[in-house]
Amino acid sequence: MGIIQRIILHSRPGKNSEPVAENFQVEEASLPDGISEGQVKVRTLYLSVDPYMRCRMNEETGSDYLLSWKLGEVADGGGIGVVEESKHGNFTIGDTVCSFNWPWQNTAIVEAKILQKLDPQLVDGHLSYFLGAVGMPGLTALFGVKEKGHVTPSAKQTMVVSGAAGACGSLAGQIGRLEGCSRVVGICGSDEKCSILVSELGFDVALNYRNESLAQKLRESCPAGVDVYFDNVGGDVSDTVISQMNQNSHVILCGQISQYNKDVPYPPPLPSPTEAALRDKNITRERFLVLWYADRHESGILQLSQWVKEGKLKVRETVTKGLENIGAAFQSMMKGGNIGKQIVLVSEHGMKTDLPS
Repeated sequence: MGIIQRIILHSRPGKNSEPVAENFQVEEASLPDGISEGQVKVRTLYLSVDPYMRCRMNEETGSDYLLSWKLGEVADGGGIGVVEESKHGNFTIGDTVCSFNWPWQNTAIVEAKILQKLDPQLVDGHLSYFLGAVGMPGLTALFGVKEKGHVTPSAKQTMVVSGAAGACGSLAGQIGRLEGCSRVVGICGSDEKCSILVSELGFDVALNYRNESLAQKLRESCPAGVDVYFDNVGGDVSDTVISQMNQNSHVILCGQISQYNKDVPYPPPLPSPTEAALRDKNITRERFLVLWYADRHESGILQLSQWVKEGKLKVRETVTKGLENIGAAFQSMMKGGNIGKQIVLVSEHGMKTDLPS
């Protein structure tokens, strides 16, 4: 029996409270020496923490496609690792693999059917990109813009992105530009993030919503109004943006992170003036799930990886080291402490330095 480390859900924050690192707990457990047919033993390299996980901390997620984490049991989510032992024909020792249901353990025995083999060459060996720019956040940004943004290259459209320095938002603004938007404005929560959005990620303007007069500054930044709004946050910020949107414009309803610590349905109800603006200006605001486009994920990942390799899609990550720090990384991410994708590095093996030059 081998001794491993794992992370369990120790307590629930409550539907109307902010999560804290102490909601999670590290514990040691033993792993069987052998594996059964159809199983694979993996060593964890990277784990992902994401806003949707806040819903999984409640007894009811409020969503038909998410299961709650159970108290005292191992948490799970997006993960990447390397195969150490295999009793399944699709996987051999040394393969790099990922799963959306990766247990929060440094080593695990899993059913092969939950794993997908990765090609490290797609990301030039930056394996963590498979959890971000060339993974679910990247696909969410790509299909959100393509399917719900209605971007027309010749139309000189202005796109606004909230949560613009996060995993999805930082990519969505860049993809909006690549798809043909002529002006891209980001909204985020610090001056440092604003600076990075403009100097590194190609946004025309970035606004700190914590500063005074967001409405006035947004009006100045979008003199022709807002045509496409990639909404990651909801709440007051989104009400402000929607009030300045043009006739027949489009909201890409990606996330509502400002509302996740409240006991409200998803999507949360809107104030009457915002509902009126959507109705009177014929603004589309349809629910959007990247899972709906599963048949196009493979082609989407190829497109994203090509943009990354060509330098057209710039990638930012915030990396926290150590499985034991995943609760702190989650708490920080929910408060906006990350720039780009929040990643937890569990094991060094399999990183870029291991690849031949």
